Amino acid sequence: MYKLMKIRDKVKVHPKMFGKDTEEAVRESLDSQWGGTIDKSFGVALAVTAVHSIGEGRILPGDGSIQFPVEFEMLTYIPELYEIVKGDVIDVTEFGVFVRMGPMDGMVHVSQLMNDFVSYDEKGMMFVGRESKRTLKVGDTVKARIISVSMGFKQYKIGLTTRQPGLGNVDWKPVKEGAGRAEGGERRGRKAASGKKERKKLMDA
Repeated sequence: MYKLMKIRDKVKVHPKMFGKDTEEAVRESLDSQWGGTIDKSFGVALAVTAVHSIGEGRILPGDGSIQFPVEFEMLTYIPELYEIVKGDVIDVTEFGVFVRMGPMDGMVHVSQLMNDFVSYDEKGMMFVGRESKRTLKVGDTVKARIISVSMGFKQYKIGLTTRQPGLGNVDWKPVKEGAGRAEGGERRGRKAASGKKERKKLMDA
C-alpha cells in the first residue's frame, strides 16, 4: 500500500550544492539520503513530495557540509498482509516465480501457484498445470495475495499466493468447479449399475 509519511530528520547538504536555492538543495539531499531506504515501519522510501520546514543550518566541523533539521513528507510503499497486488513475472525458477509489484518484488512458491499439479518446463522457463493446462512464464501479468512479509534493514521478503479464486495470470480462463468430480461420479454410478445387473443375472440363474 502506498502511503504519505511525515518525517522529522536532519539532512546534510554538500558544499557543491551551496549555489542552489536552500529548499531545492535540501530536497535533493533528502532524495539522495532517503531514496530506496527500507524500514519495517514504513516500507521502502520512494520520493520526497514536500518539504514543510527547514531549521537553522549548522556547519559540520572538518566536513564543510551544512546540516539542517527538517520536516518533510515522503511517499512510501509498505506491503500489507493479505493485500491484493498486481505485477509482472520477472523470473521463473524450479521452486517458484518472482513478481515485480511496483517498487518491490515478491515470490510465489511452486506450492502456491495454482490448484493443480504443476510441472516446471526448464527449457521454456514456465510452469504448466497438468489438468488445467494453465501456464505461467516471464512477462505474464498476475494478481496475487500477500501471505507473508519480512522487513529488515535494507532487506525484505514477500511471500505471495496465486491459488485463490480470482488470482493468478490475468489471461487465465475460469475453470468450472466440480467438473472433474461430476464426471467421476457419473463413471462410478455406471459401474455400480453394471454391478447390480450382474448380480441379478446370477440370482436368476
